[in-house]
Amino acid sequence: MDRQMILSQSSVMGVRGLQGFVGSTCPHICTVVNFKELAEHHRSKYPGCTPTIVVDAMCCLRYWYTPDSWICGGQWREYFSALRGFVKTFTAVGIKLIFFFDGMVEQDKRDEWVKRRLKNNREISRIFHYIKSHKEQPGRNMFFIPSGLAVFTRFALKTLGQETLCSLQEADYEVASYGLQHNCLGILGEDTDYLIYDTCPYFSISELCLESLDTIMLCREKLCESLGLCVADLPLLACLLGNDIIPEGMFESFRYKCLSSYTSVKENFDKKGNIILAVSDHISKVLHLYQGEKKLEELLPLGPNKALFYKGMASYLLPGQKSPWFFQKPKNVITLDKQVISMSSDPESRQEVPMCTDPESRQEVPMCTDPESRQEVSMCTDPESRQEVPMCTDPESRQEVPMCTGPESRQEVLMWTDSESRQEIIMYTGHESKQEVPVCTDPISKQEDSMCTHPEINQKLPIATDPEFKLICTNPEIKQEDPANMGLEIKQQVTMVSDTEILKVARAHHVQAESYLVYNIMSSGEIECSNTLEDELDQALPSQAFIYRPIRQRVYSLLLENCQDVASTCPAVKEWFVYPGNPLRHPDLVRPLQMTVPGGTPSLRILWLNQEPEIQVRRLDTLLACFNLASSREELQAVESPFQALCCLLIYLFVQVDTLCLEDLHAFIAQALCLQGKSTSQLVNLQPDYINSRAVQLGSLLVRGLTTLVLVNSACGFPWKMSDFMPWNVFDGKLFHQKYLQSEKGYAVEVLLEQNRSRLTKFHNLKAVVCKACMKENRRITGRVHWGSHHAGRWGRQGSGSHRTGSGYSRSGQGQPWRDQGPGSRQYEHDQWRRY
Repeated sequence: MDRQMILSQSSVMGVRGLQGFVGSTCPHICTVVNFKELAEHHRSKYPGCTPTIVVDAMCCLRYWYTPDSWICGGQWREYFSALRGFVKTFTAVGIKLIFFFDGMVEQDKRDEWVKRRLKNNREISRIFHYIKSHKEQPGRNMFFIPSGLAVFTRFALKTLGQETLCSLQEADYEVASYGLQHNCLGILGEDTDYLIYDTCPYFSISELCLESLDTIMLCREKLCESLGLCVADLPLLACLLGNDIIPEGMFESFRYKCLSSYTSVKENFDKKGNIILAVSDHISKVLHLYQGEKKLEELLPLGPNKALFYKGMASYLLPGQKSPWFFQKPKNVITLDKQVISMSSDPESRQEVPMCTDPESRQEVPMCTDPESRQEVSMCTDPESRQEVPMCTDPESRQEVPMCTGPESRQEVLMWTDSESRQEIIMYTGHESKQEVPVCTDPISKQEDSMCTHPEINQKLPIATDPEFKLICTNPEIKQEDPANMGLEIKQQVTMVSDTEILKVARAHHVQAESYLVYNIMSSGEIECSNTLEDELDQALPSQAFIYRPIRQRVYSLLLENCQDVASTCPAVKEWFVYPGNPLRHPDLVRPLQMTVPGGTPSLRILWLNQEPEIQVRRLDTLLACFNLASSREELQAVESPFQALCCLLIYLFVQVDTLCLEDLHAFIAQALCLQGKSTSQLVNLQPDYINSRAVQLGSLLVRGLTTLVLVNSACGFPWKMSDFMPWNVFDGKLFHQKYLQSEKGYAVEVLLEQNRSRLTKFHNLKAVVCKACMKENRRITGRVHWGSHHAGRWGRQGSGSHRTGSGYSRSGQGQPWRDQGPGSRQYEHDQWRRY
């Protein structure tokens, strides 16, 4: 892939404008280096220490995906081969690679995540417009990574024997921390945040020449020399310029004021370059004069964004690091609504508490700060009463508890009343307290989130007012990271389940990149899925987000065990899934869906911890129940590996989506069978006659189904080998596209199977399994030639539509048009997913 294109596509990550500034204004910051030479120097300097590079894998996906074809669903064999070559090249010169993947999206960066997803939607619309107009893949300037690439790259690297980790927060922080703590050779990625962190050297993946192992090192010390700053000033500069936490527009007027007073404007520099120089000049010549004497809010126009700004600054501080820009007040006093509350100081704790968030504006609410104990009290504001509700931290449990302080302070209970809402607010401390814990109320939904906290605080917890938001438990036994090891922010461990041992298992699988979404569901009850190549104008195919939602709902029921008996009391899982028409203003609130498992639904302790051989049968039964295919167990068990999982997925798809036809089934099965006998080089040389937009969607739909299989298999205790549904074993985009075009033209099955008789028997066996299972669900798969005009799409069909949720809801019932589901905060239940 063209390196400049990778650079331009990745430059949106990190500090706004810094990538272009470094490339055009300060090129001397970039130094050509050779990894082999660096490794030899590292070994001589640190004998016995293996040179190690920490890889920000999410930054590298575009670089790694070298196959020419990307539109058809992914060239997975080629991609796997490219990854193998990448790893082999570094291993050959004695360099160890550690790969980090994003494990979740932090709330502070959700707005930026949404912004990028909506931008991707516009790009996808242009891609489908091009396909329909030209019947070919667009050029590399419109390149879009195949669906599921990040998920399957984890498993590919693990298959190649590489240490692969999944983050518990934003990956760039963990990458920078790991590099610093383990004396690594450097960080390989494409994110200007790595110029801001005070960590090991930062190398560009976009400039890497794999043959020679030459790349560009971006030196933060040289950057500081060019800007007249020190390394400790870089987080301040990053926040003033805008990054993934601080919106770029927040300090736009401030930056222009700096520019207007800047006397060294370079005529040959672009506007953004001069702005960066001007802001840096203001920091060095104005702000430095008052460093340690005045707070930043006295020097900068922070306004209501003060807390968010400080949080952005703190996000760059790695374990053991401090910022000279954090001003220390001499008194240990916090003022609340004209009442002075003296807080006990704990100089060892150094805790800060995340801010409450207004769910409508997503603006962080400012905190009061206890400067000596370094504890922060977050203020959750009721927009109607204009009163503030304090929140603070129990320094022993390191958990956020509404309106209490550490166990040593022994403060008296303070009560005050919100005059408009008439809500009584209670402040209390100590382990002996038995007061009710008030909660912050969402002014839009009027829902309350309860939190049970440290077990020694025997509090009576209020019951949530909405069944979607029942008790959310804080896990007291999983120890939080020490604040000193987390910068200035404490990561509160709020979980959806209370079984500590099970949560530890889920966490371990998550960190080791052995599962997908399971820990996110169990810990925060919030998951996301990025863009998929889906045509928003094609009304005949529903979005993958909806097709696979009933499976996820059953998985929620399995993972949130306390919900299995009474579905109406289950908390909703927040889904940030991208689909056409979803503006992503709020998550979809999706309730768990009870499922029927022969012999009853086993507990997670049985599925995950019991090693008895007979439990494997129960694991498989549970997996099939998630797909609502328990009745097809015998037929599926007769299918050989790796086609068992594929058949399960195909049955589910064809039961769910009426507009899938026999020709589609033939193409799916034929490509899977033919793939087994093809080499990577044969697949590289394969060229479909033209590109069909519907086939593009179907390819992406199947791959998203494979990621769903990873989720279900993880949740059920791994009844199937993960390799059985890795795409390089069962799917190839170009091969599927070729079979789809042939099947659409009416080619005989023998032609689809390339005249291979041994495949013919397997083909008919697999087809029979799928068709028989679909008939049990009253779904007869017919050929396109048998369709009437009513099969042109879901709008032309009377009495049913293009989607269903399984037995009991087929062919009838009221539903909702797929592309008009409506954005976030809609609460979804089982019977809302009847066929239209």
